[in-house]
Amino acid sequence: MNKHLILFYALLSSLGSFTSSFAQKFPDLDKSPHDISYHRGKDKQPLIKAIYGRPQKKERVIFGELEPYGKVWRTGANEATEIKFYKDVTIGNKLVKAGTYSLFTIPDKDKWTVILNSELDQWGAYSYNSEKDVLRTEVPVKASQTPVEAFTIVFKEDKTVSMILAWDKVVIELPITVQP
Repeated sequence: MNKHLILFYALLSSLGSFTSSFAQKFPDLDKSPHDISYHRGKDKQPLIKAIYGRPQKKERVIFGELEPYGKVWRTGANEATEIKFYKDVTIGNKLVKAGTYSLFTIPDKDKWTVILNSELDQWGAYSYNSEKDVLRTEVPVKASQTPVEAFTIVFKEDKTVSMILAWDKVVIELPITVQP
């Protein structure tokens, strides 16, 4: 056998054992994956971005049971939902400066309290501190015609922008006015 061929097989063999020694075990997919929802302006530039975990309904009763009424909720799964405003906005007649905020809610049967909080990078609502609230406003609950399996945040625009949160049989709509 030719010297070069022997050298080639030796190199190939050592390369195989080298790469297998660096094999990595990765975790399974998250049961509540994160998602991003954007509202973009007419020029397609982002104006609002929400990053949130998407828990699944899985035949459970969500509001009033899994997520109790009257308690602060992280508004999603895992890390607290974060919302970024690229420009100043007005929500419930209150000016909110451009920036990133944690989004919490307090679900109730007929209305929800929507909270923007200045403390970021929180896991759940375990360390939620109301002293860091930038905004609190109430919005009515609407019934969904069909149950929404995965918690969802979307934006729609008519005359103003609305951030819509939906899960199970519940939909809330938060009007937002983006400042010029």
